[in-house]
Amino acid sequence: MADQPVIEIAGLIKRFGRFTALDGLDLTLRDGEVLGFLGPNGAGKSTTIRILLGLVRRSGGTARLFGQDPWHHAVALHRRLAYVPGDVALWPQLTGGQCIDLLGTSGAPLDENRRRELIERFDMDPSKRVRDLSKGNRQKVALVAAFATTADLLVLDEPTSGLDPLMEEVFRQCVRERAQEGVSVLLSSHILSEVDALCENVTIIRRGRVVESGSVARLRGLSRTTVHAVTRAPIATPDDPAVSNAQSTPAPDGGTELSFAVDPAALDRVLPAILAAGTTALTVRPPSLDELFLDAYETAK
Repeated sequence: MADQPVIEIAGLIKRFGRFTALDGLDLTLRDGEVLGFLGPNGAGKSTTIRILLGLVRRSGGTARLFGQDPWHHAVALHRRLAYVPGDVALWPQLTGGQCIDLLGTSGAPLDENRRRELIERFDMDPSKRVRDLSKGNRQKVALVAAFATTADLLVLDEPTSGLDPLMEEVFRQCVRERAQEGVSVLLSSHILSEVDALCENVTIIRRGRVVESGSVARLRGLSRTTVHAVTRAPIATPDDPAVSNAQSTPAPDGGTELSFAVDPAALDRVLPAILAAGTTALTVRPPSLDELFLDAYETAK
């Protein structure tokens, strides 16, 4: 079916003995979407990914990849995806180029033209043996191998671990390019700025459960916007139930410097009075993804 989700997880449970790693997790990734999968160590992200890759069997609930059970159809499904872990383990006696070729035989097929282009973009020497490569250069091998495939799905679990800022930007460009081609991406990352730059939607989990899910824009709409203003004329802080954390001090020229947090829906109520007082400076800042993440965790406690 054309509207079949690439990943469809419902009520997913995974227990390791008495420890419950996943406790009714729900997650959906649609065709051509880049989804940020967020949570600290121990939240259950890697366990979820291992179940999707068919490496671990679920204890309950459902997990579907392209409409199929990843535990029973792992081999066929791996021909449609590429996976990059945060700690890449490769064959030490092989060169980076040989590793890329070998990975291309076990997963989605390689596009040779794209392979050559990516080796250049990631400034990678394919003739060096893996045992002589740094962590960042081993990560480059895995990223080139993944982006060079014709995969319909990229599963990226802390993919930029060990990369320098220049290579991180190349990574972001590659994700955007593949997404424009219709490739779906599941991106698990601790670098919230990376997720913010690449993902329209995020799922935040805590202790194996979803604490927040939706578009970044919608989540920002649920959190408070910060306003900082300097006015020419004196003005009181807004008297509105949607305003909190208000602070006001006299400005040097006789006006007022004030800052506060406000519900986004109330901006059109509180801003006119500030503008009427004559503004010499005005900053309206929506919450960052870092703040959304922390807010979701505080709410879930």
